[in-house]
Amino acid sequence: MIRKKTEMLSEIREKMRGGTGSVKITHMIKPEEFKAPVRLCSRLTIEAGSGIGLHEHATEDEVYVVVKGSGLLDEGNGKVKVETGDAILTGNGARHSIENPGPETLELYAFIATYQ
Repeated sequence: MIRKKTEMLSEIREKMRGGTGSVKITHMIKPEEFKAPVRLCSRLTIEAGSGIGLHEHATEDEVYVVVKGSGLLDEGNGKVKVETGDAILTGNGARHSIENPGPETLELYAFIATYQ
């Protein structure tokens, strides 16, 4: 299956998970198109001054891959700079947040697989 970028649907979420500003979510592959238990396969675009608030992944694993820019990731023990090429895994009850202090746009690929 090939999904052209022109066929991908996008949405804007304000104050995502209690974060600041807005996050653009571009759904690359829909969850129902997988045979495995997947909840999200998307590109997240986070403009300067925006972010995703602290949230938990209790029964799932989430992978972020930074594809453009840099940001600050907090896994509960302080903020760590992440940048293009970095990969982050959060799951098994762990929590995280991410913010873009700027000045350039932060883009991530985000993939969530559930434990079903």
